[in-house]
Amino acid sequence: MPLRALYVDFNSYFASVEQQMRPELRGRPIAVVPVLAETTCCIAASYEAKRCGVKTGTLVSESRKLCPDIRFVEARPALYVELHRKLVEAIESCLHVERVLSIDEVACSLTGSDCRRERALSLAHQIKRAVAGRVGSEMRSSIGIAPNVFLAKVASDMEKPDGLVVIEDADLPDCLYGLKLRDLCGIGKAMEQRLHRSGIKSVRELCAASKEKLRLAWGSVEGERVHARLLGEVLPDLPSQRGSVSHSHVLPPELRTPQAAISVLHRLLQKAAMRLRSYGRIAGAMQVKIRFRSRSTWENRALFDPTSDTLKLLEVLESLWREFPQKEDGIKPLAVAVALSRLEEQGHQARSLFDAGRPHDRLNAIMDSINLRYGKNTLYFGGAHTALHSAPMRIAFGHIPDLETEGDY
Repeated sequence: MPLRALYVDFNSYFASVEQQMRPELRGRPIAVVPVLAETTCCIAASYEAKRCGVKTGTLVSESRKLCPDIRFVEARPALYVELHRKLVEAIESCLHVERVLSIDEVACSLTGSDCRRERALSLAHQIKRAVAGRVGSEMRSSIGIAPNVFLAKVASDMEKPDGLVVIEDADLPDCLYGLKLRDLCGIGKAMEQRLHRSGIKSVRELCAASKEKLRLAWGSVEGERVHARLLGEVLPDLPSQRGSVSHSHVLPPELRTPQAAISVLHRLLQKAAMRLRSYGRIAGAMQVKIRFRSRSTWENRALFDPTSDTLKLLEVLESLWREFPQKEDGIKPLAVAVALSRLEEQGHQARSLFDAGRPHDRLNAIMDSINLRYGKNTLYFGGAHTALHSAPMRIAFGHIPDLETEGDY
């Protein structure tokens, strides 16, 4: 099979951006954190920090023990989105970007003479040079080249940092045997356990399994698709729809009270409602989650007539919050999250004449328009006032924020 995919994975992306923009951080162990607090965890680490054992999810306090000279940097999501766009432009100057998978991963298609190994390798080196020249030398990437995007991503993970790996048809499946099951995209902890129950405990056994066995293991046609990808076949993408809109925030020390937590939730929900409307969607379920310093959590969920009206959604939030255990002594919220789910396209469901959100349609449109034009804090509902400058934009895997609708307030 010819080489059809080139996959670019930028190494330690958030940390690399910080080192690119702040020369004094280059060559030093750094970790990017959501807030500058001892009780939070790292969301990215430079390779200098990784060599000491610091990784995504490592607590700040533990990171100091592992790497005494580590520097902590507060995340700047808007900057990461800005540089992402410049990186895509740099890649586009060499090869068309077929798909953006996340803020630090893109896939390109190889066609015609570009499918030849020598030409594909030349394009990969051109991309690395273009990135260094247009964006900066700290923005290193690992590039994988293979018969399909799945295997190209696997190849990009084989050599980090600044790697370049080619998987050709003749290399399969032997070149995959040194990997663990969870090294393959789409196999998480739960799927790994299901594979184990099916008698598949290694990548070698996965590659040897029939498509029928993998279909049973996955419980769907996805098992057959995995079988085909491992053989290097190119499959059309299945249609996907957004399943939820969510926001979360690790609270800084001064906001670790129930009163401040609900204010932050108000702010997060108002951002989520604006996003929901920008997608042309309505939601019929809400989930609120609070994580405490004790590592315990509190959750509550509600179903309601689908809506995108901010005031209606805030009423749901307040009804959920009434069940929060506020009277318990010493309760200290550490992080909050709100998620809107059961999404439908606006207009696909007939709205009730008694829908409380109907009179607010014009209000929502006016608020969105003014906030987009003059800044996100120009108009807001008062419940978010205490947290007005908290909960800035965050970047989730697979979702690159739109700076217009999600940019920092």
